[in-house]
Amino acid sequence: MIVSLEKMTNFEYFLNQKPLFYQEIDYDRMPRVWQMIKHYFRLPNVIVHIVGTNGKGSTGRFMAHFLHKKRYRVGHYSSPHILRFNERIWVDGHDVEDAQLQKAHESLVKILSPEDAQSLSYFEYTTLLGMWIFSGCDYLIMEAGLGGEYDATAVFESRLTLATTIGHDHHDFLGDTIEQIAQTKLKATHNCLLLGRQNDPMVEEIAQKITREKGTIFCRYHPQQEAVEIVKKLSLPEVFSDNFSLALCALEMLGFESEPKHFDDLKLVGRAQQIAENITIDVGHNPLAAQALLKHFQDQSVTLIFNSYDDKAFAKSLEILKPIVDRVEIIAVESERITQRERLESVLKSLDIPYGDFEKVDPSHNYLVFGSFRVVEAFLRYMEGAKVTICYNSNSNFS
Repeated sequence: MIVSLEKMTNFEYFLNQKPLFYQEIDYDRMPRVWQMIKHYFRLPNVIVHIVGTNGKGSTGRFMAHFLHKKRYRVGHYSSPHILRFNERIWVDGHDVEDAQLQKAHESLVKILSPEDAQSLSYFEYTTLLGMWIFSGCDYLIMEAGLGGEYDATAVFESRLTLATTIGHDHHDFLGDTIEQIAQTKLKATHNCLLLGRQNDPMVEEIAQKITREKGTIFCRYHPQQEAVEIVKKLSLPEVFSDNFSLALCALEMLGFESEPKHFDDLKLVGRAQQIAENITIDVGHNPLAAQALLKHFQDQSVTLIFNSYDDKAFAKSLEILKPIVDRVEIIAVESERITQRERLESVLKSLDIPYGDFEKVDPSHNYLVFGSFRVVEAFLRYMEGAKVTICYNSNSNFS
């Protein structure tokens, strides 16, 4: 499809005409385009690349928040977003503004050929857009999308690669076994790999093998009691202490000493976030996330507002959460990737979990909203439409 120059330079239109999900990915395209245009960019002084299955966003925000408090110019690139695309590009403590996005887009399409601008995937293009906006930063904390070695973010050479917990996810692109998934993610390492806590010992074996082959440095994170205390103070699930420890170890490797005061006002939107006295939202979407929430709500009973993409292990996630779930309320999500209602109902029946449609919030119920970023988005859109008071800015206002 040929897009007019006027429409090409309108960022919102340009981005909306790119699909969010692709059945196939051209792994050669991003490296080829980057080699052609990289001389136009002024890269951040230090890039920290984060790969893994769970915990990339929180680990990255821990680091970025600390560096911002230390008065460095810092960017944090994450995905996906919940309500607005701007959430993906965070600079100096704030999401990027619309005017900045439009200006960066106009600059980027000028240096790309029309063919490349249109053929780049949604994530490839927005990764380049983010890198343009992060120009001149002292530090950039960059989260991989769904992969590692072939991810769009892997074309930029990083000082340090962090690997959060690696588990089963995105089988269509990454492989069916932990070995295949770990190899794909960890091959993104450039100079030094810092490995976080892993559930499968094979991940560390693969990490050591890859770093030996590449001649790069391999390090293990070490749990830190300080991380446990800060996570408890922020009223986050205990599992976040692993992510926090990984972030603190990474900062130590970059030459920083931890200063707990810098985390007092840290906000993690959508990560076990209590937005009302009886409502917690979590953008998790796999069994690892379900395990963390099970432990977090171990002494409580919740009504689970839920839906899932078809390619996620949602049956396993529901099985894990069953001990704390009194009822599932299925929320409608507009996406071609959402699993068929009949399949979801079949799983709920097999697990003997009562279910129905989500219609409204009952003040007498304790709710957990979980299943994906799109599930949380659909719920928050409902809350805004229903004019229900919510608090986006705190993990613990109501505890």
